[in-house]
Amino acid sequence: MSDQDFKEVDINDEIIDEVTKSNKDEDGTSDKKDNDKKPTEYCYICHRPSDIAGPFIKLAPGMSICNDCMQRTFDSMSNLGFGGGDNSKSNMDMSKMPNISFLNLGSLFGEGPKVKNAHGASTAKDKEDRPDPVIDINNIIPPHKIKEKLDEYVVGQEYAKKVMSVAVYNHYKRVATGHMDDIEIEKSNMLMLGPTGSGKTYLVRTLARLLDVPLAITDATSLTEAGYIGDDIESVVSKLLAASDNDVERCQQGIIFIDEIDKLAKKKNANQRDVSGESVQQGMLKLLEGADVEVPVGASSKNAMVPTTTINTRNILFICGGAFPAMDEIIKARLNKSSSMGFMADLKDKYDNDKNILQKVTVEDLREFGMIPEFIGRLPIVFATEMLDEDMLVRILKEPKNAIIKQYKKLLELDEVKLDFDDEALHAIAKLAMEKKLGARGLRSIIEEYMLDIMYEIPKDENIGEVVITADYINKKGGPRIMMRTLPALPEKAANK
Repeated sequence: MSDQDFKEVDINDEIIDEVTKSNKDEDGTSDKKDNDKKPTEYCYICHRPSDIAGPFIKLAPGMSICNDCMQRTFDSMSNLGFGGGDNSKSNMDMSKMPNISFLNLGSLFGEGPKVKNAHGASTAKDKEDRPDPVIDINNIIPPHKIKEKLDEYVVGQEYAKKVMSVAVYNHYKRVATGHMDDIEIEKSNMLMLGPTGSGKTYLVRTLARLLDVPLAITDATSLTEAGYIGDDIESVVSKLLAASDNDVERCQQGIIFIDEIDKLAKKKNANQRDVSGESVQQGMLKLLEGADVEVPVGASSKNAMVPTTTINTRNILFICGGAFPAMDEIIKARLNKSSSMGFMADLKDKYDNDKNILQKVTVEDLREFGMIPEFIGRLPIVFATEMLDEDMLVRILKEPKNAIIKQYKKLLELDEVKLDFDDEALHAIAKLAMEKKLGARGLRSIIEEYMLDIMYEIPKDENIGEVVITADYINKKGGPRIMMRTLPALPEKAANK
């Protein structure tokens, strides 16, 4: 028998020919509608058609395998010991071999996290494309309107609100224009200093809500150099991707707020490697300036089982904040260097009672604190928030849209009870917050302490109609004023009876 008698026949081609022949009419002609249809594919192993087995995996020309058969193949490999588990029948551990990783085939067909590409469309085939979220320069909110919106939620901090409004406006103008000409606008990253409870995080959260952009708030204390226990530096970008619903385009125009940035200060007189201080500052330089970063999707750490995507941080606005304890001493030491002896000399205790001394901070002070020059240079806008005094705390209690007092009034309105606070009571609460040195953060805990008994007793008695919180109750010299509901007047006939 010669070699010409042997012919290579593809199994799928034979099956397709049989199906095509069976669809022909008695006259030997096939229907036009059937000719327009795509030939049915069959699994190479189970021989099921694609309309029953689902999407196929193309391994070679003429060889397609369904998802179920491929998954059973991987499962059988794991049972035979190729996975290296406890039930292994072999000593071979494929997980330790290079360039070999086991995957879940369900992720190939839309199951699990879906990553949206740079054009805003989902990579899943069954997802409809949507238009690109383009920032129009004519629709960017101007700085004075941004500040007006911030005034509705944030009390005081006039300078900080003005700086942030201008910086955000310039940043999104930069994003909208792109490379219109040879002049390239630099990023407007910000470094915000301020004592605890002065509203740093609240300012950023309110700003992101007004601009309708994704926001990721992270803590710098958990960041470490790559290769050490802790979060990698790229994890801050993965949090922003999660806040953007895995939309790459929307993520690349968001805001990242890194709190407790002062904890990354360079350790002084340290003989060991500073893996959570200066090394993290150096690792963040590429993020702040703008670079392509590979981040995991749906997880905080990279591994073989998690898909990754590339994020460009060029248009991401970074805002770093921190309390910077002991910074006031550094500023006072610099300011007192100019003091001299004589009648016109400045006193060394001149700045001891200055509550807003952090607003006099300079780049030299930040370097003295432990921030490296390269890191400071990528945060060109440096400002500080004001220390809250008693009057500002009283305004915080009652003026903003979502003020704490308004929240408790709404809670009691649901029980049909009116709640009021005397002005003296509000000042007493502010004094307690000043003594605890917690800023606006301590107001909620103080009110919660005094409202506990009231909110516990009110549902018991349906006759209570109004509660007034007095200063004597806050100072523990008396109790709140409780007024009962007024009963409706009886009809005249019922009264005569």
